[in-house]
Amino acid sequence: MIKDLKDTMNAYGVYLLKSVKKFVASNGKPYVLVSLQDNSGTIDAKKWDVSNNEMNLFVPGNVVRVDGTASLYRDKLQITIEAVYAIDINEIDVSSLVPDSPIAVDDLISKFNFYKDSVEDKDYKKLLDIVFEKYYKDFINYPAAVSNHHEFHHGLIYHTVSMCDYAKAICSVNASLNYDLLITGCLLHDIGKTIELSGVVATTYTEEGNLLGHISIGFGLVKEICDQNNIDKEKSILIEHMILSHHGEREFGAPVLPCFKEAVVLSYIDRLDSEMMEIDKAYEKTNDGEFTERIFPLDNQIFYKNKK
Repeated sequence: MIKDLKDTMNAYGVYLLKSVKKFVASNGKPYVLVSLQDNSGTIDAKKWDVSNNEMNLFVPGNVVRVDGTASLYRDKLQITIEAVYAIDINEIDVSSLVPDSPIAVDDLISKFNFYKDSVEDKDYKKLLDIVFEKYYKDFINYPAAVSNHHEFHHGLIYHTVSMCDYAKAICSVNASLNYDLLITGCLLHDIGKTIELSGVVATTYTEEGNLLGHISIGFGLVKEICDQNNIDKEKSILIEHMILSHHGEREFGAPVLPCFKEAVVLSYIDRLDSEMMEIDKAYEKTNDGEFTERIFPLDNQIFYKNKK
């Protein structure tokens, strides 16, 4: 595993090619700089004197077997690749290639089912049943992003149930909130990501993702289901509004601003859960009593990690 590599160690293993840059050396021979990934992390790698057959393997998203050696270069560990071989991704356990949720998927599914079943309103319950009958498999497997927060295997369901946890707690403090509406909004707010994103391995944006984005996609699919299944008109509009407004501000991509209490709460907890995940990831690489590296999605700020 990448996290276990040390200077001078053999780096034999199966990796996902996250990125590839191709160059020509001063002697006229091609070489590549790549980023390799397994479920423990990523590492930079280099291969000199790349043959034509090998160059065909160096494509982002490919899975390859690598023979090479780990070494320190400017105080950073990298791999010098000696040989590279093709691997059939269908013969590989995806969980060995991509970072996974810090919570077991069975536990995430159990929490998801709890929140879905806790909704009592017949229209919201009907809407949830129809949506997740169609999109359930991708919903539980997909990451919640290409990069930044929750970009790991099962990240979408992790982010969703975390938001439901926040929503449940807030409803216990503010009894005027409509629990069924808020939980339904949490469960559906990012459903468009099952179409916006390409999948679990080497996740990219699909054509629809690039052209429409998950907010517009989610609004469209929920509206279509509501219209086709006689969901109460006001309730369908409320959920559609929550999807459109959940980024909170227009500068963050929200087509409309939140215009009722549950929509406001949804936008707050979406941002809260996303930002806490960004800080948690930075803390994992930071010693107690020190500052994190700058976190680009959080205005390029640094954050102090408290001493225990």
